[in-house]
Amino acid sequence: MDEIGTRKEDLDTPVLWVDLDRLENNIRTVGHRLKEAGVDWRPHIKGVKIPAIADMLLKAGAIGVTCAKLGEAEVMATGGVEDLLIANQVVGPPKYIRLARLCRQADVKVAVDSDATLEDLGRTAKDAGVEVGVLVELNTGMERAGVRPGEPVVELARKVHQTPGLRFRGVMAWEGHACVDEDSDWKHGEIRRAVGDLVDSAQRCRAAGLPCDIVSGGGSGTLSVTPDLEGITEIQAGGAIFNDVMYTLWGVRTDPAIFVHVTVTSRPEPDRLIVDAGFKTVPAWFGMPMPVGVDDVESVRMSAEHGTVTFTDPNHEIAVGDKLDLMVAYTDVTLFLHDHLYGIRNGVVETVWPILGRGKLR
Repeated sequence: MDEIGTRKEDLDTPVLWVDLDRLENNIRTVGHRLKEAGVDWRPHIKGVKIPAIADMLLKAGAIGVTCAKLGEAEVMATGGVEDLLIANQVVGPPKYIRLARLCRQADVKVAVDSDATLEDLGRTAKDAGVEVGVLVELNTGMERAGVRPGEPVVELARKVHQTPGLRFRGVMAWEGHACVDEDSDWKHGEIRRAVGDLVDSAQRCRAAGLPCDIVSGGGSGTLSVTPDLEGITEIQAGGAIFNDVMYTLWGVRTDPAIFVHVTVTSRPEPDRLIVDAGFKTVPAWFGMPMPVGVDDVESVRMSAEHGTVTFTDPNHEIAVGDKLDLMVAYTDVTLFLHDHLYGIRNGVVETVWPILGRGKLR
């Protein structure tokens, strides 16, 4: 693109960008953390959506990626990823057909939490001459999807195992309800309980004669605990490679690497400034974006196209036309709003990645 070689301060704004040095270091840090713990890395790509970055993760030791939607998995397979987990239920004949086609490109696994889809999914796979890998999803405290731990897992796993066209591969869960302040006494104990239920369910499946090779869980917000727990085989942490305001609050110790570069468009009062990015660019409904290197910030509010930064004391230093960086509040609700992610090193644009996974809602 034309912007390659452009200085960051010369870019038109608003623009989503990542510090390449920090990104590369974060990838090494997470990869080393999981290697030391002796578990596989299957990073969740829902907040990344860029095959080129997925390739960086694979080169750093990841075995594959985790996707939220079938459409994301198709983008990743086209980008060369050969091992995919769709960590959600895939429901409906159009999706069964797409899933079967995808299995010709990659080793694909999907989550199930009931037997409602098994017959149709298996039949479609068998007719296509492929086999779909299946993980039984557990509810270990998130109160979202998933069966209860214990015997309900064994019962559903047995049904998967007996369905032609399907192959039972293991179990998965996400202890995301424990993503709270790292200093919380409750956090570590709750993670151990939740992962303990997941591992116990896997052991019950094995005791019933079912092949249960994969025990998948963990995320960036539980990276300090889950990889060290006995019985977990792979970790889905992905957001830690970028880090942001929320992940930092949850105890992620990688370096914040993703920002939105903005221009100050108004200084109506000494205690207030306006920038050219609102909630269509950098949402504030899940955490507050933080201006980098700016003191005495009281709050950041977002309307549709404008952001309002208020100060606890008058600020006379920042003028109309000045550029600021906002540290992203939560990458998962920000990155998908943009067409491109700018990779910047030493203040200069080195690469511009199209966000190919955005809009893949089906």
